[in-house]
Amino acid sequence: MKAAGDVQGFLPYGRQVIEDDDLEAVREALLSPYLTTGPMVGRFEAALAAATGAAEAVVVSNGTAALHLAARAIKLDRGQTAIVPSLTFVATANAVRYCGADVVFADVDPVTGLMTPDTLLDALRRAPSTTRAVFPVHLNGPSCDMAALAEIARSWGLWVVEDACHALGGRQAGGPVGACAHSDLACFSFHPVKTIAMGEGGAITTNDAALAAALRRDRSHGLVRDANPDEPWAYELHEPGFNYRAPDILCALGLSQLKKLARFVGQRRHLVALYREALAPLAPLVHLLPEPAHGEAAWHLLAVQIDFAAAGIDRATVMARLAERGIGSQVHYIPVHRQPYYAARTPGLELPGADAYYAKCLSLPLFAAMTEGDVTRVAEALTEALAH
Repeated sequence: MKAAGDVQGFLPYGRQVIEDDDLEAVREALLSPYLTTGPMVGRFEAALAAATGAAEAVVVSNGTAALHLAARAIKLDRGQTAIVPSLTFVATANAVRYCGADVVFADVDPVTGLMTPDTLLDALRRAPSTTRAVFPVHLNGPSCDMAALAEIARSWGLWVVEDACHALGGRQAGGPVGACAHSDLACFSFHPVKTIAMGEGGAITTNDAALAAALRRDRSHGLVRDANPDEPWAYELHEPGFNYRAPDILCALGLSQLKKLARFVGQRRHLVALYREALAPLAPLVHLLPEPAHGEAAWHLLAVQIDFAAAGIDRATVMARLAERGIGSQVHYIPVHRQPYYAARTPGLELPGADAYYAKCLSLPLFAAMTEGDVTRVAEALTEALAH
């Protein structure tokens, strides 16, 4: 038997879409005088700010760097805490720990996997008085109820940092995701499986010019340039930063991809609608996540909930049977509070919503180059996998 990666026409759970104009954009950047710290950085930032409706956009090397710099920009430090939902990639919590601050995990809705006003309040009641921030995560693409979360956060005196790494191109109450209508900063990722790809890349949007200046300084070692007009070469270091810069080559790709954002998001929405119809016969064993009540999703992942116990089959077997049929799948995510590092720091923590979501979740293929026939193929493969 061939390995899954060798199956002809293998459909991974996610994949970038690179077209001729993307190749030409990178070619032009390679032939330009600047491979890094050149004009493409500013052009990409301006385009991203326009696309999200934010006043400022700061591009960095990846989504994790974006979260880390956002945490530093709001001055998270040792002896402080931040609230993070347990259903997310570990980078959201790790960014808090990079600053020396502690994480208080919030539970999530067991159906959507999203932080809710109730789960935020529960976390706040468990959190110490040193809590300074909350990091809502727009898991899979749908946005949290940011207006309600922000109202609670502001009443507790907290900063609000959106982990929008899954949600570029979506909308929420108040405008596009990233407009920061209900937050101080929003963080994005341009990893290949995201809606637009830079290879590796990330960004932070904000409407606060001072925060944007701090982010730009921090992404380039913390250096302050133009410190002395009589010495144009001069620079000063007041606090060490990081080398989190994104090169012109990748920004050129990102700018080319960003021009297609509406098309990519529209195709993903179309595919999700087709999945809803194709997988409907598998109910109640299988159901898709609902459309968001607050805005419009830019679907990053096709996350389905499968009642494996009722189906009499375990998740690993289903994934193996899908792979045999050339269908990739993945699990997003193991609750972070269950990871050994964080479990040791929060012994005995029980978050039933996160555990219930995790027990049933499975991500099926979703990317803009897929066809209607691909959706049919996935649905048939899943039906066969569960029928055994």
